[in-house]
Amino acid sequence: MDKYLWAIRLYKTRHEAAQACKAGRITVNGIEAKPSREVREGDILTVRKAPVLYTYKILLPVENRQPAKNVALYAENQTPADELDKLNKQQISGGIRRDRGAGRPTKKERRDLEKIFNRQ
Repeated sequence: MDKYLWAIRLYKTRHEAAQACKAGRITVNGIEAKPSREVREGDILTVRKAPVLYTYKILLPVENRQPAKNVALYAENQTPADELDKLNKQQISGGIRRDRGAGRPTKKERRDLEKIFNRQ
């Protein structure tokens, strides 16, 4: 399982994929998956990456890391649109970011932030 998640580029390293399995963020056909689990064609893979619950159908098992353009040959993304909307909402609401080390907002910046958040 961890090798497959890494191969289809859901995680950057096998270690991250294995940690996600151990933490219970990966399910296959509704059952929590261990990192050593074998993947089979037709399995439904659910990956929880906050705040979105991604769903994939396994088309072909693979062990070697694949180029990004070939990932569609091995896994079909079946994530519902409402789950993807959660990601967009988070990006919109978290759109105001301060540079690291910039300190507290000034009085003017606070007023501007209040105007933005009170309108929504």
